[in-house]
Amino acid sequence: MIVPILMGSASDKEFAEKITMIFDSWKIPYEFHVSSAHKVPEKVIEIVNKYNALNEPVCYLTIAGRSNGLSGVVAGSSVHPVIACPPFQDKDDMATNINSTLQMPSDTPVLTVVDPQNAAMAIIRILANSDIDLKKKVEAHIKEVKSKFN
Repeated sequence: MIVPILMGSASDKEFAEKITMIFDSWKIPYEFHVSSAHKVPEKVIEIVNKYNALNEPVCYLTIAGRSNGLSGVVAGSSVHPVIACPPFQDKDDMATNINSTLQMPSDTPVLTVVDPQNAAMAIIRILANSDIDLKKKVEAHIKEVKSKFN
C-alpha cells in the first residue's frame, strides 16, 4: 500500500506534514511529489500512470489551493481514490481553497476533507479495506475513541 502525496507547490510541505505525522504513527507508507497541474500537467499524468500500474492499494492525497487543478487532474486519470485536503492560512484563504476543490467537473471524483487529521484517517480507512491488520488497528482506534465517552 502507498499514499502518493501530490502538492501543487513545495510551500505546501509544512501543511502536508500535519498529515504525514499521522501516517508515520500508523506506519502508512507515503511518497511526496511536487507537481503543478497548471505548469507541468505532463508530470502529474506521469506520476498517476506510475501508480495506476501498481498492483497494490493506493489512495492519493492532494494538497493544492487557489485554483485547484491538481486534484481534478489526478482524479481524472487515476483508477484510485483521491482525497483533497486544501491548505489554508486564514478563513479567507480557506474559502477560496475549499471552493476550488469542491467544484470538480463530472467524472473527476475528488473527496474533499478540510481537517488534516480527518484526511489522514479517511485514507487509512480506505486502505484498511484491503489490509486485515490495518482494519483491526482501525477498529481498535475507534473503540479507544469511543471509550473516552463512557
